[in-house]
Amino acid sequence: MTKKFIQKQQDKLTNGIIDRRHFMKSVLATGLAVPAALSLANSAEAATPKRGGVLRHATGYGSTDDSLDPGTSANSLSQNVIYTRGNHLTEVSNEGELIGELAESFEPSNNAKKWVFDLRKGVEFHNGKSLTADDVIATMEYHGGEDSTSSAKGNLSSVVSMTKDGNHRVIFELSEGNADFPYLVSDYHFMINASKNGKIDPQDPANGTGGYMVDSYEPGVKFVGKRNPNYFKEGHANFDEVQLIAVIDAAARQSAIMSGDADFADAIPAKTVNLLARAPNLEILETTGTQHYIFPMRLDTEPFDNYNVRKALKYAVNRQELLDKILLGHGVVGNDIPVSAAMPFLNTDLPNYSFDPEKAAMHYKKSGHSGPIPLSVADAGFSGGVSAGELMVESAKQCGIDIQLVREPNDGYWSNVWNVKGWCNSYWGGRPTQDVMYQAAYTKETNWNETAWKDTDAAIKFNELVVMARSETDYEKRKGLYWDAQALLHDDGGSLIPLWANYIHAHAKTLGHGPVAGNWLNDGNKVSERWWFS
Repeated sequence: MTKKFIQKQQDKLTNGIIDRRHFMKSVLATGLAVPAALSLANSAEAATPKRGGVLRHATGYGSTDDSLDPGTSANSLSQNVIYTRGNHLTEVSNEGELIGELAESFEPSNNAKKWVFDLRKGVEFHNGKSLTADDVIATMEYHGGEDSTSSAKGNLSSVVSMTKDGNHRVIFELSEGNADFPYLVSDYHFMINASKNGKIDPQDPANGTGGYMVDSYEPGVKFVGKRNPNYFKEGHANFDEVQLIAVIDAAARQSAIMSGDADFADAIPAKTVNLLARAPNLEILETTGTQHYIFPMRLDTEPFDNYNVRKALKYAVNRQELLDKILLGHGVVGNDIPVSAAMPFLNTDLPNYSFDPEKAAMHYKKSGHSGPIPLSVADAGFSGGVSAGELMVESAKQCGIDIQLVREPNDGYWSNVWNVKGWCNSYWGGRPTQDVMYQAAYTKETNWNETAWKDTDAAIKFNELVVMARSETDYEKRKGLYWDAQALLHDDGGSLIPLWANYIHAHAKTLGHGPVAGNWLNDGNKVSERWWFS
């Protein structure tokens, strides 16, 4: 009872319900020693959000091809900009729970073929407009409409209709049941925009409801946001100003955080963790989640349309070596499916793709292919991507396979290389369920099907299973469908996923925060909203 009482008093101090004097008096009355009481008070006060200051966030992502349009967002800098200036119907909290954001509640009916979202009242866009159901419908129509060019168009392919019931209720009718639909609308692309006459302007800097208003924006270089004085989330968005600065070069990012030119830095290479950890002004923050590194092989490009070429390359990669030398143990090896132990329905019966020169050579011989196989790499794809490619070249040589490494420029990588060239390096993270992950990158209708795995018999069957699984409410039946889908992807797909990587960050000790999310890097890419200077 005493321990629970003290914890309750700490929580009250943290939340400003009682002051420090009241806290000390109450916990000392339990018999707690003064030094211990002082330590608890300091910890509680450090966890109390405080307003003020300028957050300088050095990020390893960004491209000059970026824009304010959420429909074109393709990297963590542009995603961070979205979360800084906007909100969604739902969000994954820093404790991993799906909660309402602009929606107060969301309820299914008709076997999850119908979803009703009730919106918060009194929420304002940065242009002064009040949030209504019209804004939600116009936003979703922009992404899912027939003429949409949004990268997330495929995610809404099952939406048959959207209607409103008054100004603060939106009703989605789906072509089939989808128990994960509320997760789907938390996707960063679906930032709710202010509408006018049923349309949105996705490039309008004042069309968000988020914690910070756009002050300036240079795509792929720097975003500056000023705190929104009318933000609807109490205790969030505590900085006066947020600066998101693209520092693609890892050495420059390390220098910025060590010298105090940045307060927070992401995408810290594993090889520099020990050095940064010794800096007296810094803390290392490492989280595990759904981030994975992938070398997608496009089936619409030779020779990756050849099943045996794909199998040969899967066995030709020394995954343990990549884990040891690229991540230095800060992660685990992958098995070519985008499903981790942190997600439901992981198929634990799949055989492992371990380095096997004999199997690689056997499949390569069966393929009938000869000559070099180009692999485009850049550290923009993921930190250490070039070095990983070099290691893959050497391991493939042991299998009689010639991988030709093509070093690509970091700038423009996401528009000129990824989802364009036959084989490259990429990264994914943040999808909380299999269905959301598949709709982002694997189902036939998504624009981001980076492996172009659509037309083989296995791919067709995979798509059928995914549709069946998302509407299945029986746990065991749903599990069986997802296990079968993973088996098809694992065997036939073009995804070569050698690594699941921890998120590694460094930040000034002057920054305070609560529990840290693992669904994306940067506390779910919401450091600007959830953190503060202590």
